Amino acid sequence: MPRATNGAASHRRHHRVLRAVKGYRGARSRLYRMALQHRMRGLFYAYRDRRTRKRDFRRLWITRINAASRLAGLPYNRLIEGLTKAGVEVDRKILADLAVHDLPAFNQFVEIAREYQTAPVAKQA
Repeated sequence: MPRATNGAASHRRHHRVLRAVKGYRGARSRLYRMALQHRMRGLFYAYRDRRTRKRDFRRLWITRINAASRLAGLPYNRLIEGLTKAGVEVDRKILADLAVHDLPAFNQFVEIAREYQTAPVAKQA
């Protein structure tokens, strides 16, 4: 009696992997073994980069806020310090959007932060 290798299940498994890597280049989209390796790598990158994207966007928002607040004459750290002391609960995503699309509204936040800012300590010689 011939050895059964469950060919239907293998074919389904191979087909599922090859369908997942359809847009890949060259042998990565045609050969099962290579497709399996690159699909695993792609899933790993997707998992990792979902976390990295959050960091990247936060850095972008902070850069935009810093640029706009410096134009208004207040560096980023003083702006955040003043808003925190004023009790303004607005996140960096919203502040960055205001800095890009609605500068007068952003400048109102800068003025609020300026009011609650601590006086700079004079350096002794």
